[in-house]
Amino acid sequence: FSIKPVQQFAYTSGKNATDSTMIIDAMDLLYTRRFEGFCLVTSDSDFTGLAVRLREEGLVVYGFGEQKTPEAFRNACHKFIFTEVLRKPVANEQAEVKPSPAALLPIEKPAGAQSPIAAPAEFPTAFLMAALEQSVDDTGWAHLGTFGSYLQKIQPSFDSRLYGFKKLSDLIKGKPELFDVEERPTPGGAGKSLYLTEKRR
Repeated sequence: FSIKPVQQFAYTSGKNATDSTMIIDAMDLLYTRRFEGFCLVTSDSDFTGLAVRLREEGLVVYGFGEQKTPEAFRNACHKFIFTEVLRKPVANEQAEVKPSPAALLPIEKPAGAQSPIAAPAEFPTAFLMAALEQSVDDTGWAHLGTFGSYLQKIQPSFDSRLYGFKKLSDLIKGKPELFDVEERPTPGGAGKSLYLTEKRR
């Protein structure tokens, strides 16, 4: 790949000087005033301050990291995406790639090894219902876009893919025990918009 490597020497044992160097580089880029946003790919909370500073300058900050990423850094970004949801499922890889004879031999899985795709997270029913309550209009219904924007605002790491749904609309439609859904014609257009409200008991 056309990537220029940068070497950062450790000034003392047990300390990592790379993070500080990267933050300095990011601030140098910030002050060029040529960029509208930054993408921070890390699971390290040391970059929380950088994300906050970038947002103070009015820039959009996207974060990418593993599910072990501290909540403080996730919430410091406008949008945080877990890298686990971007990985191809193991089942699909096995179906697409024809195994070699050696691959058919049993392989002992190391103790503590985990699958690349984490198990589905516990469904955040209380969080979704609280967000819906804040998103509804005077009629008691919320536009899907408004609902989604509110979810990202209060929890930037929320992602429907963590719960087995490709899109937010799929999640809403897949939970009929929680939501009533309506498709309404878009004003001035030929398409339709999705509206939702709490399930009527």
